Parts: sequence; C-alpha cells; structure tokens
Amino acid sequence: MKSDLVEQAAAIVPDPQILINMVSKRVQQLNTGRAPLIDTVPSMGAADIALTEIIEGKVKQLEQPAG
Repeated sequence: MKSDLVEQAAAIVPDPQILINMVSKRVQQLNTGRAPLIDTVPSMGAADIALTEIIEGKVKQLEQPAG
C-alpha cells in the first residue's frame, strides 16, 4: 500500500476508522471477484485499487442516519 494514496484518501475521508473500514470492505469485494472501478496496472494491490477508487470518487462514504 502506497503512503501517498493513504494521505490523499485521508484528505477525502478524514476519520481514520471510517477510511480503514471503507478500504477493508472494498478489498474484500475485490478479492471475491468484484471488478475494479478504475483502470489498474499489474503492480497495484487490492488496497491500492481501493484507495484510488476513493480518491477518484468511485467509492463514497455512506451517510450515517441522523439521530
């Protein structure tokens, strides 16, 4: 996992726990056969793909229900 991707994704999702949960869930989806939402290169791992998808706005944080 590339630290520059983590920093860029953290600017979009500032809560570290939410970011970790988003990346973990997306990595699990990718590992079970879901197609990446971005163009990838062979050197990209699942976490790099997930972070890039967040950075590019392909994967968004779910809104928490009010109250």
